[in-house]
Amino acid sequence: MKRDFRSPGIVLLDWDGTLLNSYNSDMRAYLAMFRALKIEWSIAEVERHYSPNWYRVYEAAKIPRKDWTRADRLWRRAYAAESPALLPGVRHVLRRLRARYKLGIVTGGSRPRVRKQIRYFDFRDYFSVCIYSEDTLRKKPDPAPLRLALNRLRAQPGDCVYVGDAPEDIQMARRARVHAVGVLGPFPTAEGIRAAGPDALLGSIQELPDYLSLLEKNAGK
Repeated sequence: MKRDFRSPGIVLLDWDGTLLNSYNSDMRAYLAMFRALKIEWSIAEVERHYSPNWYRVYEAAKIPRKDWTRADRLWRRAYAAESPALLPGVRHVLRRLRARYKLGIVTGGSRPRVRKQIRYFDFRDYFSVCIYSEDTLRKKPDPAPLRLALNRLRAQPGDCVYVGDAPEDIQMARRARVHAVGVLGPFPTAEGIRAAGPDALLGSIQELPDYLSLLEKNAGK
């Protein structure tokens, strides 16, 4: 499929691990939750079963489905004490991108948390669309979240790229027929994201503007 990245030029991004350096905060919240539930998991177990769809982690830890709401509440309570920072260079990258592209967020994170973080970093005016976990019944790697973003933007798959740090991000983009860009971030997903076969794999989010410029040059050739 030929993709035109110049008109209208949309870049949709994951949040955690792609823009936000939330690994340590996430892990501390998971460990606090497991302690409260009397589940003897360490960071090693969390990393082994990590997924941006946290219910997969719950399943791996054998948390009964009836206790998932409590687990969510415990995780959020622990995370509320955290103050994760942006990944290096993110603010500069977004400033460069917003001057040239329409931007959006498609995240598996919850609306209250991610929206609060977007406000905290003063990014409210950066994104034309934000899709959160609550917005679709089906989650990554299902294409539903990404298709919802395209629908709200009245855009076609060939109009945009999707950027994420997990294999589920790449799988979602491929199923939605969107150009998939992987970035290596702080979460333990490097092996999985390589195996998912992104159209490009970047060493960090700081490489994204130059990569998109290269795509523009090659578009239509």
